[in-house]
Amino acid sequence: MRNIMKNKQPVRVGIVGFGTVGSGTARILLENAGLLEQRLGFPIVLKKIADLDIKRDRGFKVPAGVLTTNAADVTDNPDIDIAVELIGGLKMAKSIMLRAIQNGKSVVTANKALLAEQGTEIFEAASKKGVSIGFEASVGGGIPIIKALGEGLVANRINAVYGIVNGTSNYILTKMTDEGRPFQEVLAEAQKLGYAEADPTLDVGGGDSAHKLTILASIAFGIPLSYPKIHVEGITGITPLDIAYASELGYKIKLLAIAKSEDGVVELRVHPTMLPKEALISRVDGVMNAIYVNAKETGDTLYYGRGAGDVPTGSAVVSDIAGIARGLVCGASPSPGLIQPAGRQKARIRDMGDVRSLYYFRFTALDRPGVLSRISGVLGENNISIASVIQKGRSKVEAVPLVILTHMAREKDVRKALKKIDSLRSVASGSLLIRVEGNE
Repeated sequence: MRNIMKNKQPVRVGIVGFGTVGSGTARILLENAGLLEQRLGFPIVLKKIADLDIKRDRGFKVPAGVLTTNAADVTDNPDIDIAVELIGGLKMAKSIMLRAIQNGKSVVTANKALLAEQGTEIFEAASKKGVSIGFEASVGGGIPIIKALGEGLVANRINAVYGIVNGTSNYILTKMTDEGRPFQEVLAEAQKLGYAEADPTLDVGGGDSAHKLTILASIAFGIPLSYPKIHVEGITGITPLDIAYASELGYKIKLLAIAKSEDGVVELRVHPTMLPKEALISRVDGVMNAIYVNAKETGDTLYYGRGAGDVPTGSAVVSDIAGIARGLVCGASPSPGLIQPAGRQKARIRDMGDVRSLYYFRFTALDRPGVLSRISGVLGENNISIASVIQKGRSKVEAVPLVILTHMAREKDVRKALKKIDSLRSVASGSLLIRVEGNE
């Protein structure tokens, strides 16, 4: 790495990927160049942008000679200090990052999937080469949650991190709640508006939230990246009926990413969750994100903002560029980042069957005498006690919804009980469960 400490020489940046986030990052670097220099005390220069499509108008002017179709003009360029990977995906993005690292460049990325699934190799490569990895934009878009956890709360023992980290799912659940519309209808609207991809599986299936939770948990609890061990459920099974019952019980349904640590055991799970209406995070609607952190020393803190978009996410990318650039100018020893494989503790991840929670059950049961007692009997046999029951509608020929809210119960007991209940002749179709966060 060249010596740029003297004479306020510029820190030079190259971007690979000129899509939504790449465009937002480039726009900020170009349009806010003077502001950045004023705040940092030295200039940051956008040297190259590599993308297969360099003809399309992105809505702002790029200086001559900056655009290229060759990623090597960034990764192999000795005139670039920081390489920014914003193409997304796994194989090609990983190749670009490792190539830049081998060439002595620090790297900034927004690629949560790559870091969650294969990040250990990347962080180890950065550590061996003595360069830095910045990834603030990988979680929460413009919300500075990575720095909050890794720097602002560095002196704290974190007990729990949970939040709404996928704007697409939150938009869909908000619309279903406010308008009583079914999932598929709202999903189609979200796709038309650009809030959902043509293939929305990662968003509505919970995978995107799991990628982000992997990163948050590693920083919060000092554990290895543990994506394969996360229990993941999406929102496709949520209906307006469940949302209405939740509201009657005093709750709202959100897709939550949840990480909790207790006595050295960590819970990692993503699933629809019922939250008390009065909870702050319950009021986070639309495409907005919010992440709640509970720490021993500071108690509860909540981080709220736009979780996606060109400029909000680009802002997070530029914050990483600025942080790494400060280190280069000041001569600080590079760090591979807040996730350092050599310093990770071995994690004991709690099996989902051992997780304890409150539960919401919805059964479709025949309206006959003794049905509720049979269901409650099965629950009791499995150490599950009932907190409240809702049963509406009377029908001699058709099944009707039966809703039960439980006290604290263990997941494996719940699964065992539901399997038996679903086999009862008086239960017309499979049961549905939603976990509940809140006090007894």
